[in-house]
Amino acid sequence: RALFAEYAAELTDPEQRRLYEEEVAALERERGVEVRFVHPTPGFVLRTSQEGSRRCYINVCSNELMGEPRARAERGGQRWELPYSLAPGREELRPAGRRRLLYDVVFHPAALRLAARSARFRRLLRDTALEAVESHCGVRLDRNNATVLRGVSYKGVPQAPVIRSPLPGGAPKPPDDGESPLPPF
Repeated sequence: RALFAEYAAELTDPEQRRLYEEEVAALERERGVEVRFVHPTPGFVLRTSQEGSRRCYINVCSNELMGEPRARAERGGQRWELPYSLAPGREELRPAGRRRLLYDVVFHPAALRLAARSARFRRLLRDTALEAVESHCGVRLDRNNATVLRGVSYKGVPQAPVIRSPLPGGAPKPPDDGESPLPPF
């Protein structure tokens, strides 16, 4: 128990988390990939059901790493470009012992500011989040009964997914001194 408590305390320590993220970024850089951790800032929560039976929650969050929303004028209105990041869905155990499904959709903070000022933009953000989960996770959500939970900005324990992008030039070549017992990658 003491070891488990020590491990849990280490996981929640912000300094340890920062060190872990630096190590992961360094390892991925060696493989020729840039890694950026997306720490979601809570926004609002959508409650809906998946496949008509399982309750699920979509955390609509923000992070500066996402692209800003842009409007393009078209005949009859505007077409919005809303870049987002979708974290893989996860199940968490509720205190009552029941499981709940959680999804995080992360937009730029400017998108959430626009949603706070305009009901139409909030509806657009909500529809985009629902569509993102449906298309990328391969599930059907109950759009008609999706509601914004009042007074709740995030459900579950925040997790920081990563954005990976290849570095220019690719992975560096390992030194070929002929002494490695392992075959080349």
